[in-house]
Amino acid sequence: MAATGPRDAGDPGPAAGRPLVVVLGASGFLGSAVVRALAELPVRVRAVARREPDAPGSVETRRTDLARPGAVAEAVAGCDAVFPFAAHIRGPSGWRIAEGDETAERIHVGLVRDLVAALRDRAGGPPPVVVFPGSNTQVGKVTADRIDGTEEDHPEGVYDRQKHTAERLLMAATEAGHLRATSLRLPPVFGPPAAATTDDRGVVSTMIRKALAGEPLTMWHDGTVRRDLLNIEDAARAFVTALDHADELAGRHYLLGTGRAPALGDVFRSIAAAVARHTGREPVPVVPVPPPPHFEGSDLRSVEVDPSAFTAVTGWTCRVPLEEALARTVAALAES
Repeated sequence: MAATGPRDAGDPGPAAGRPLVVVLGASGFLGSAVVRALAELPVRVRAVARREPDAPGSVETRRTDLARPGAVAEAVAGCDAVFPFAAHIRGPSGWRIAEGDETAERIHVGLVRDLVAALRDRAGGPPPVVVFPGSNTQVGKVTADRIDGTEEDHPEGVYDRQKHTAERLLMAATEAGHLRATSLRLPPVFGPPAAATTDDRGVVSTMIRKALAGEPLTMWHDGTVRRDLLNIEDAARAFVTALDHADELAGRHYLLGTGRAPALGDVFRSIAAAVARHTGREPVPVVPVPPPPHFEGSDLRSVEVDPSAFTAVTGWTCRVPLEEALARTVAALAES
């Protein structure tokens, strides 16, 4: 991201000429990883979260409740770019949200409205950049099992509808010239937590923890359902890479993924084997079980992601092979 000069003239230090990048939800799984990736770049980083962010010493940290009126405007004051990662986490699978959950609506949609209002009509300099974390499940039910981002969206679940609404707010603000937003739609992301304050509640880390505890790995299907699984290191690098291509990316969404979708039965058996190698015990069994009450139709839908549109603009590709990513995650969670 090219330095555009600080918007807050009161910063006299050697970093004063560097752009200010704000990470909202900086204590979360993806947010903390992006903060650490940004800390290696010639930018100023402001990490904002309800819990005190665990960040490198060069990073400015702010602890605040972003749902408080005026909090988002305060957090992004003087910024050149924003990553809005704040999320409503509830239970073991935070993305399964009940109809009428007003808190989730406030966090996933309301904070984006606040962000658009705070960045609108800013005087001086180019419009701020916003890189939004969408979900590849926003597309809803599709007939093909490989998606590339050109499909018409029909989001089904509450979480997907909220993500889609927030994404549309940002695209409308981009079209109006108030900011430069893009949405990077994610598949399931997993990997070693970047900070002690964060926890990955996704399916891969959940199964690794079960295997470390000696418990069977359970599936709600016969194991043939396929998923594209993205390592946290590759995901964080994609978001940081987007900063250098803000104008090219602005105004649309892009899919992130590896381009490969292994069967979850094979993934779970690889997890059991990786944990066995780490612990010296026999691999735990992988078994099918009846689905729980919060089961959704999308849980049985295979999805393979084609990230070539994002790669064509930015040159980003995944670097961490699945087996290596699983081994790293097992080692990290075994020590936690």
